Amino acid sequence: MSNRNIIRRVRGLPASDGAGVRLTRIIGQPALDSLDPFLLLDAFGSNQGSDYIAGFPDHPHRGFETVTYMLAGRMRHRDSVGNSGLLTAGGAQWMTAGRGLVHSEMPEQSEGEMRGFQLWVNLPATHKMMPPRYQDIEPERIPVCAPLSGARLRVIAGNVLGAEGPVSGVVTNPLFVDITLDAGSRLSLPVPATHTAFVYPFEGAELAVGSSSLPLGELGVLGEGDSVELSAPLGKVRMILAAAAPLREPVARWGPFVMNTEAEIRQAIDDYRSGRL
Repeated sequence: MSNRNIIRRVRGLPASDGAGVRLTRIIGQPALDSLDPFLLLDAFGSNQGSDYIAGFPDHPHRGFETVTYMLAGRMRHRDSVGNSGLLTAGGAQWMTAGRGLVHSEMPEQSEGEMRGFQLWVNLPATHKMMPPRYQDIEPERIPVCAPLSGARLRVIAGNVLGAEGPVSGVVTNPLFVDITLDAGSRLSLPVPATHTAFVYPFEGAELAVGSSSLPLGELGVLGEGDSVELSAPLGKVRMILAAAAPLREPVARWGPFVMNTEAEIRQAIDDYRSGRL
């Protein structure tokens, strides 16, 4: 096995989205516009209800998938094809917009902590107009494994050391894992050599990736290899590790629509405005 090293570092920027929800944009900003097939990564988190209470009212999507992973709080999903789901701490949703839908994600609380991530994953041209699909993943469905003392993994998507995440049928064959390492722990994990991959420490102390250090709040893009070595030299650290097969296709993007050509974007806008989405 050959270990992947950090080949690029990116720190998120303050941003807002929806009806004014405050967040940090990590992928989808000037320093890292995209990371094929990842289009966007937002981290949201606040103890102030005013930072998130307006939520994400009805808005359209076409041509990609949205992944929401909740660390704290309660958020309600509803969409135009009839799906509804309550995201709670430790739960996730994997929504395939495909040919298009309109959805909302609204807080079911007005105070207390609301924290989590949203990741956008592109779809290949062959799947952009597939029927929409919604996978509602309750916390208890996410397997937890402890491959060694001082390491705890929650596997949302993909297979890690025999633990299979509940997300299924995603064309980019993703890996999405929430990893906690206690101080002094060292963990080596396989990561498909064919996949784009990144790691993002968000809680605790500094993370070490191989011989390189990665501070909290800094995304590390991983280079070539088929494994990654993670360690916590200075104290307990929590991170997300994500990987997926790159598409290597043209990307045409306008707000909530991601297609392959400008003509397809114009069609998506027209379909939305005319109620055909």
